[in-house]
Amino acid sequence: MSVYPLPPSALQGEGMTSQRARDRLAAQLRDSGINDARVIEVLRELPRHHFIDQALHARAYENTALPIGHGQTISQPWVVARMTEALLEFGVPAKVLEVGTGSGYQCAVLAKLVPQVYTVERIEELLRQARRRFRQLGLAAVRSRYDDGKLGWSEEAPFDAIILTAAGDTIPAALLTQLRPDGVLVAPVGSPGQQVLIRLRGDGEGGFTREELGPASFVPLLSGIG
Repeated sequence: MSVYPLPPSALQGEGMTSQRARDRLAAQLRDSGINDARVIEVLRELPRHHFIDQALHARAYENTALPIGHGQTISQPWVVARMTEALLEFGVPAKVLEVGTGSGYQCAVLAKLVPQVYTVERIEELLRQARRRFRQLGLAAVRSRYDDGKLGWSEEAPFDAIILTAAGDTIPAALLTQLRPDGVLVAPVGSPGQQVLIRLRGDGEGGFTREELGPASFVPLLSGIG
C-alpha cells in the first residue's frame, strides 16, 4: 500500500537540518524494533515540529514526549509508531476512530496510512489547533469532533479499528460496542506508573483476545469536555 503524500506546500520553508533530524529519527525507530516500513516512512516524512509550540522546535525530532499545553503531551515517536504498527498488523483498516486528538500527530500519521480517520477531543483549544494543522497538511481523510472521547462516535460506527491516546483503568464499554466484531483496538490501560499497552482483537462472535505490547506512560483518560 502506498503512503499518501503530503502536499508540497506542507514542506515549504523547511531546511535540511529538520530533514536530517527526521532521517535520524527513522533510523532510531528501525533500530529500536519498529518493523513496518510504511510506518517508519510516514514518521520520517511527517513534520513533527508542526504539532508543537515553536519554542520546542529544536526538540521536535527527539524520541521523547513533549508538552502541548492543557496538561497534555505529544506522544513519543516510538510509541506512535508502535501503536500504529500494532493497528495495521492484520491488515489496513478502512475506518479508524482515535480517542484523544491532542496535538493531532497520531491522527496525522494514521491519515497517511488509512482511508478514513475519525478523531474525538475533549479539549476545545487543542482540537482547534489540530484542525488547523490538518488543513495545512492537506489531510482530507480526517474528520474531527469536540466531545467526550469515552463516548466514541456512535453515528459513524462501526469502526474497523480504534486507538486511544490516553489511559483508563478499563476500556470504555461504549467504544467496544462501536468496534466491528473482528476489529482491532490498541490502547494504554492502568493507573499512572502501572500502565501497559494492549491490543484487543475481536473474534467475530462478541469476544476479544488480549495481547500486552509493553509498558506505557500516558495522560489519564478523562470524562466530559472542557
